[in-house]
Amino acid sequence: MIPVVCPAYLPNVQYFQWLLKQEKVYFSSSDHYQKQTFRNRTAIYGANGKLNLTIPIAHHSNTHVHDIDVVISDTIPWQQQHWKSFCAAYRSAPFFEFYEDAFYPFYHRPQTCLFEFNINLIEEILTLLEIDWEYHCVPFEQEKHQRMEALILAKNQKTPSFPAYTQVFSNKYGFIPNLSVVDVLFNLGPETEAYLRNNPS
Repeated sequence: MIPVVCPAYLPNVQYFQWLLKQEKVYFSSSDHYQKQTFRNRTAIYGANGKLNLTIPIAHHSNTHVHDIDVVISDTIPWQQQHWKSFCAAYRSAPFFEFYEDAFYPFYHRPQTCLFEFNINLIEEILTLLEIDWEYHCVPFEQEKHQRMEALILAKNQKTPSFPAYTQVFSNKYGFIPNLSVVDVLFNLGPETEAYLRNNPS
């Protein structure tokens, strides 16, 4: 069976560890959009601890809209809010200034398709880490594919054990594991790949 997954928004460490183990990544394009998943949400380390960030989704008359057709809502300034949160959380991180310009356009240009936006962000992160990857968007086939649902479920998820690294506010609240991969990137920089590959998922 070929594992398939939905593209997540700035995926967490567990998701990225799984991704790096794949020779080819297969994104399922025909699944129905589900709430309470990492499709449109992520978590970073803010000044008050874990901070959840959510991309608003446009309401659709069809409750069974496919992931690839989900439209990002522009009714609230979510890009401005998320960018301010990144800057507040990571401005003093060792490597934020090295990667800031790469992420800036994603939050200062209009975004419409959630599926495409998530893949583009994943691709940008892998480019920054100089990691080659190959991905395909495929319709789900019951006889052929296996959904990796555990990677995108936001509720009732068991947090794996991960080795601690220095986080910006860890002196206040301690180490918070399995946040968005950008937490690792902004704090560890070029060592991010080694951290992801050396930890069991």
